[in-house]
Amino acid sequence: MSPAAEILRREIAAQGPVSFARFMEVALYHPEHGYYQGGRDPFGRDGDFYTAHQLQPVFGILMQAFARSLHEQTGLPPDFTVVELGAGRGEMAPFFEPWRYTGVEVNRGEVPHGVTGLVYANEFFDALPVHVVMRRGEELRERHVGWSGDGFVWVDGGPVSSPVADYLARYGTPENDGDVAEVNLEALRHLRLLTERFRRGFLLAIDYGYTQRELIRFPAGTLMSYRRHQAMEDVLAEPGERDITSHVNFTALEQYARALGWRMVRLESLASLLLRAGEPDQFGTALEGGDLSRRLQLKTLLYGMGETFRALLLEKKGEE
Repeated sequence: MSPAAEILRREIAAQGPVSFARFMEVALYHPEHGYYQGGRDPFGRDGDFYTAHQLQPVFGILMQAFARSLHEQTGLPPDFTVVELGAGRGEMAPFFEPWRYTGVEVNRGEVPHGVTGLVYANEFFDALPVHVVMRRGEELRERHVGWSGDGFVWVDGGPVSSPVADYLARYGTPENDGDVAEVNLEALRHLRLLTERFRRGFLLAIDYGYTQRELIRFPAGTLMSYRRHQAMEDVLAEPGERDITSHVNFTALEQYARALGWRMVRLESLASLLLRAGEPDQFGTALEGGDLSRRLQLKTLLYGMGETFRALLLEKKGEE
């Protein structure tokens, strides 16, 4: 049994079943034994999954070009800063060198106060702890995690809390008996904190996700676990040893951000964003020298990840 699993087992034995948000928090972010805290490198060929950050230098060059266009749109302020949420092992930092740069993890570091610039969040929101809800007839009940025999199991909890119910009413509710949905209150909390600290500029969120109208496509929810490049539906196995993700509700991000004073610039595929970033020089800088590996990276970005990931761009205007 992994150390994170033992922590959760003891907590359940002492207090009863826990929310899935608590389970996911310990599994991913326990200070010593969480998946992202244990010193393992989860990325790349020898890890559990790839992100666009591993397709370098092409992805970094295109993101740098995109950030430069946003810098120009804000009037070229000299204090333009790029804040990266979920910086991981820092692959993007060299490409954001033209500006001030700050990397912030889920539970380490803070967004500086009074920032003008770009908040960049690539596969950040999908890894935040979520509550899981199931419709039981006319009632919405939270799914908890218990312990039975020698493993973790799903158990029905009580009626959902007011914050969870409000989220579902605003951004999409499971419609049919047995349907499941995730509620990402942590994403909203991060947006609130970000808004308090950010003066003006842009937020770019790149992730798997859906809009409220598309929720019907996921009657079993969107939770997935990843280990050695294999996707698995059993998200309760081996906590601390696997990644856990849920798709991002882009309607929730956009509408909540709008209520906080942001405006949506666009929601599009990652491929569309990358095409716009590479258009000014026809991908000349990204493909410099005609290197075959770079061409393969670009192909993967445009026709692989680019079609499955979405990019939400928000803008916050402040006083000049």
